[in-house]
Amino acid sequence: MHKLKYIIASLLVLWVISAGAQGSKHTFELADSAFLLDGKPFQMISGEMHYPRIPREAWRARMKMAKAMGLNTIGTYVFWNLHEPQKDQFDFSGNNDVAEFVKIAKEEGLWVIIRPSPYICAEWEFGGYPYWLQNEKGLIVRSKEPQYLKEYEAYIKEVGKRLAPLQVNHGGNILMVQIENEYGSYAADKEYLAINQKMFKEAGFDGLLYTCDPPADVANGHLPGLLPAVNGVASPATVKQTVKKNHDGKGPFFIAEWYPAWFDWWGTAHHTVPAGQYSGPLDSVLAAGISINMYMFHGGTTRGFMNGANFKDNTPYEPQISSYDYDAPLDEAGNPTPKFFTFRDVIKKHLPARHTLPEVPAKKPAISIPNIKLTASAPILSNLPSPKNSLEPLTFEDLHQPYGFVLYRTKLQGGKTGTLLLEGLRDYAVVMVNGKRVGTLDRRLKEDSLVLTLPKGQARLDILVENLGRINFGKYLLQNKKGLTGKVLFAGKEVKHWSMYGLPFNNTDAIKYTSTGINSHQPVILKGTFDVDTLGDTYLDMQNWGKGVVWINGHNLGRYWRVGPQQTVYVPVEWLKKNGNEIVVLELLQPHKTISAISTPILDKLQ
Repeated sequence: MHKLKYIIASLLVLWVISAGAQGSKHTFELADSAFLLDGKPFQMISGEMHYPRIPREAWRARMKMAKAMGLNTIGTYVFWNLHEPQKDQFDFSGNNDVAEFVKIAKEEGLWVIIRPSPYICAEWEFGGYPYWLQNEKGLIVRSKEPQYLKEYEAYIKEVGKRLAPLQVNHGGNILMVQIENEYGSYAADKEYLAINQKMFKEAGFDGLLYTCDPPADVANGHLPGLLPAVNGVASPATVKQTVKKNHDGKGPFFIAEWYPAWFDWWGTAHHTVPAGQYSGPLDSVLAAGISINMYMFHGGTTRGFMNGANFKDNTPYEPQISSYDYDAPLDEAGNPTPKFFTFRDVIKKHLPARHTLPEVPAKKPAISIPNIKLTASAPILSNLPSPKNSLEPLTFEDLHQPYGFVLYRTKLQGGKTGTLLLEGLRDYAVVMVNGKRVGTLDRRLKEDSLVLTLPKGQARLDILVENLGRINFGKYLLQNKKGLTGKVLFAGKEVKHWSMYGLPFNNTDAIKYTSTGINSHQPVILKGTFDVDTLGDTYLDMQNWGKGVVWINGHNLGRYWRVGPQQTVYVPVEWLKKNGNEIVVLELLQPHKTISAISTPILDKLQ
């Protein structure tokens, strides 16, 4: 009995010591040329990776890889449109549990930089803003407009409840918190930036705050008193000069986004940068004592409908692909690339004395799956919900639908030929007459019209419109509504009396499969099941398909599109099981009865 009491008492002492160590507060401060962690110089060697782009089950594995490359810190944005998908409806569960992401990083010995600005860019839908902001009358994002500030404040307070207690000065591992994001590239309103700072502090972010901008825009985007971090530059001299100029002649010096490569968009060649091109600059930056955040260390996948798009005056609309591989040191599946090992060798040279790196975890196994049969078929026109009717076509926002597809239906008097014109098409349309596909229109190619020859009698016109991603950068953030956003004309006459069918595809549970055959004349949903002998990552081979979306076991894996450069869809091993895997494919153009998966991705093939 006495022995048992002794053991219990000993365990309690150990628990108290452990709890005290976990909860001990740190200081993180700015000196004239260095960051000070608990009063000692500290160089952040950080890598960006985003919790929603990685399966929650794989967060820890990615962090172990970060440690093995030599990183001591990771950075992440916080995604407003994930956490408040509809007004006043907050979600921090599952893959959205950013606090758990931060806590796992602490368990793995990593510090964290958090970037919870409502605007994130990030090649993400609407730059992180929730679509419903566009339904708030008069609301102007990234401004002092009162309605925007009201919604912003409500959101940042919800984030603060979960993340403010995890700052270093409260015993956590969050070193710094970024306000706004490259604001100097957008505007120069210091009063607006000061409101940002005030909101962050009131939300509980009472540690070290900073801003970040490209060198040319730091003066516009910097708020006096905060550290001005620099984006997109690898020259130590330029970094130091830029920071000192905007920070009373002082440091410390931080490259908040150091780019080892770049992202991709549909119809453009895959972007790659050889590791050797950046190993020298990385060496010089670290040798100069400059802290960095590598964007991206690991990109992952932009799943679902969450990719953004770029658009500028006199340039095409450029929706980004679902793979966010980014040619980063860790590939889309979380495996180390040659760039990983090159950067690891550079970082090794700058480690503190007697510090060694952990062994690099083994590469994950990958499998191929031949001949998955798709045995059930569901024509999309047989799976329509109840419509909303209107004299004129309604946008996605009018329908309170964030993403996915909307089918627009009306009737035309047939027996004639004329041009169908969709003013303000956003973004891709499959046009059908009497249930048969007659053409497609693509905003990327500035297509908005096609010639129709209608059969005699009354003809049914269906236009299936896909939101390909809201613009995430620049002034067109303010012009981001989706669907048919203008008039529709046929043979010069405005078409009215529309029925709108919302198809958000939040899940695939309600789809009604009607046959085993395929109607190739209209978009179709196909389903099958498959088993695997061995679990591993795999890549669905979509080279012979047209355009669509894939789900595995209820997870929306993202889009595919024959135009490329992405020709495969990544399936994480964490979301597979040995028996009874369900696959669902929404194909707009070119369906097949079988599908296969291969063991390596294809991200560099244009068709």
